Amino acid sequence: MARGFDDRAIAWILLVAMVVSLYMVFMYVPTEREMGIIQRIFYFHVPLAWISFLAFLMVCIAGIQYLRQRSRWWDALGTSAAEIGVLFSTLVLITGSIWAKPIWGTWWTWEPRLVTFLILWFIYVGYLLLRAAAGDDERKARLAAVVGIVGFLDVPLVFFSARLLRGLSPVVFTRQGAGLAPPMLWTLLVSLATFTLLFVLLLRQRLFLELARDEVESLKELVP
Repeated sequence: MARGFDDRAIAWILLVAMVVSLYMVFMYVPTEREMGIIQRIFYFHVPLAWISFLAFLMVCIAGIQYLRQRSRWWDALGTSAAEIGVLFSTLVLITGSIWAKPIWGTWWTWEPRLVTFLILWFIYVGYLLLRAAAGDDERKARLAAVVGIVGFLDVPLVFFSARLLRGLSPVVFTRQGAGLAPPMLWTLLVSLATFTLLFVLLLRQRLFLELARDEVESLKELVP
């Protein structure tokens, strides 16, 4: 009951946050002068990337804890977070391509941030494939946990690639600040908060389903 109540509360807060976020993206924030209306995809693209990194951080933490404790709960958390991370990182690649076409004149370019992010996507798709193949095999589950931990090392490369290497992708947050006008910054922050709430709700639901499936499998074994 408590879990259901908490999820309903999060869902209602998320609904309000979504309405506010959409209003700010399409009504409050001014249209960017150089890129025009296509720039508004920025307020979805960046939060999607943030949630991808957050999800993969959860996979890394869950992997470390699973190797330490051999707890199925941590294994389930890592799998759940990885699925959400791969979904959101796929949306990052899609929204980035939509944004790039009118601005760069191409759907894709092999610049540092895009390449490192694509590698990150492949790593965690591989993690999901390995974890699915592992089933109840604890040895393979441990190997998947290692992949989830090592894969997270690519996240700093994605983050710093645009700063250390010359590329086309814009750098939003620098040592000097966000580099955005106040309305743009506030809209981005609200979008980030909204997507974070969405991630929390999705992760709780996905983890519940993963553990419920374990319970069903355990009950099946008791049936003669």
